[in-house]
Amino acid sequence: MPMYQPNSHGNVKPDGGSGGQVLDLQTTIKGGILGGVGGGLVCSGVKEKLDLRKMVEELESIHVPSVFICPISLDPMQEPVTLCTGQTYERSNILKWFSLGHCTCPTTMQELWDDTVTPNRTLQQLIHSWFSSKYLAMKKRSDDVLGRAIELLDSLKKVKGQARVQTLKQLRHVVVAHSTAKKTVVDMGGAAVVSSLLGPFTTHAVGSEAIGILVNLELDLPSKANLRQPAKVSLIVDVLNEGSIETKINCTKLIEMLMEGKESGSENVSSLSLLAGLLRLVKNKRHPSGILAGLGLLNRICSDEPLRSSVVSIGAVPPLVELLPSLNNECLELALYIFGGSLNCARGQVGFEGLCQHDS
Repeated sequence: MPMYQPNSHGNVKPDGGSGGQVLDLQTTIKGGILGGVGGGLVCSGVKEKLDLRKMVEELESIHVPSVFICPISLDPMQEPVTLCTGQTYERSNILKWFSLGHCTCPTTMQELWDDTVTPNRTLQQLIHSWFSSKYLAMKKRSDDVLGRAIELLDSLKKVKGQARVQTLKQLRHVVVAHSTAKKTVVDMGGAAVVSSLLGPFTTHAVGSEAIGILVNLELDLPSKANLRQPAKVSLIVDVLNEGSIETKINCTKLIEMLMEGKESGSENVSSLSLLAGLLRLVKNKRHPSGILAGLGLLNRICSDEPLRSSVVSIGAVPPLVELLPSLNNECLELALYIFGGSLNCARGQVGFEGLCQHDS
């Protein structure tokens, strides 16, 4: 039986075809095994040879032709060798097979009449060329995305009116779709640029797009402190109360981010207007993701002792009790945490007891 080992490269998968055979370059190209860009060898113009191990690691989620996969480890081969049976394996894997005392071909289980392993240079060249083409294409796409993010940030410093809204919308799409763009935006001071657009005279259209960007960034402490300014918090809460469901969720998540940490100044973020908006959000049964986000922030607010009474004072307990039968497990757990926090204050105990008496 073949000796299978866990795939060390996560999601690398074969994409069909027969594996392990010795191939010549011309037959493989004609057969379309390489696929990818142009259907043939790329990378001929690369001045420096790319490291195959690095490319395999960075392209771990890509579908790899099965002829490039070692039958023992099910990983792409980097140093393929061929046995007398014509089957090809990664050198380290087949040598380990032999070291365990086996004198057979792992795939066919044939007895080996010759234990020589012959480097398969042609297949090795094919593997390197195929991965190089995919790697260079990935890098080009990444560079294009990062360049676009930088371009949009620069434009954001100049444009106004509807052009500003459109630029923010495009930047939001780039940040949401590409994780590499998030780091670039942060490194280029994008959080500060976008945050500077939030204030008492910001339109909700600009505010919604800006918040949609900020909630997707890794904000550092100075950025969070900047966003906790009363005028900015007030705008975020206003947008939460009047925006679309997606905007409401983004606002909720951003406020929760601003309340993280012991020195967050949570009391400066929380307000009765915010609590009222959250209560409307969790009561909207058409949008489960909104319920989850709203309960998450309410739970965070209830973890601060000075703010618990505010949650009770707006009458949050009765609506939450009514919601319980329709909540999924994740939301139900949050709701129970909120009840627990509410019952720790005198007002909450009175309100909950009154509710129980009313139901009875």
